[in-house]
Amino acid sequence: MRKTAALMIALSATLLAGCETIAITAAGIGASTGINHALSGIIQRTFSQPLPKVEKATLRSLNQMGMQVAAVERNEQGKVIKATCKERNVEIELEALTPAATRMVATAKSGMFYDGATATEIVLQTERKL
Repeated sequence: MRKTAALMIALSATLLAGCETIAITAAGIGASTGINHALSGIIQRTFSQPLPKVEKATLRSLNQMGMQVAAVERNEQGKVIKATCKERNVEIELEALTPAATRMVATAKSGMFYDGATATEIVLQTERKL
């Protein structure tokens, strides 16, 4: 009886030790992904829509969110929209990949820190407008 109990405990400990390794690895991957997102704060998304349509939806989203558009500039790749809200500077780059696909890169900064949550919300609101 004691040998059976000892064998069961040893077997359980061996099986649980493997789970611990997997759990620690999974936690590490999840934590590093969150930190990477929080530190970069740059959100990218490609839309299956032409650049003018994405630009219009982006401007409507910024307006709905109460952000002040400071400038809309043309560059070699497409357009750059600059906006402000509270203590944040927002920059949105729109690049025409094809006549029917547009890549958006949204960045929001508060001082020297990136605000990934605000950038993400801009992308999500633009997607809803499309």
